[in-house]
Amino acid sequence: MNEKYRSFEAFYPFYLSQHENHVCRRLHFLGSTLIILMLLYSITTWHLTLLWTIPLIGYGFAWVGHFFFEKNTPATFQYPIYSLMGDWVMFKDILIGKIRF
Repeated sequence: MNEKYRSFEAFYPFYLSQHENHVCRRLHFLGSTLIILMLLYSITTWHLTLLWTIPLIGYGFAWVGHFFFEKNTPATFQYPIYSLMGDWVMFKDILIGKIRF
């Protein structure tokens, strides 16, 4: 596949443009928070079989945000690695107040 974006730095502004709706951003943030909590719970309680739920949690909240609120196609379909990186950079940017929640 010939990618339009050859670096994450070039991709991230596009990624942010796909997350302009505040509900979509909040759903991404909620999904990412739940991923962290599930990861911590699974590891600390040795319920490692729960780790399979992490993609469902992350993509579930994100895709609801895209399909019902942002009304666009998730960037994951075309740029899976950059999109995953974008999820966590946006999460960090929301946490530090760089992006409005």
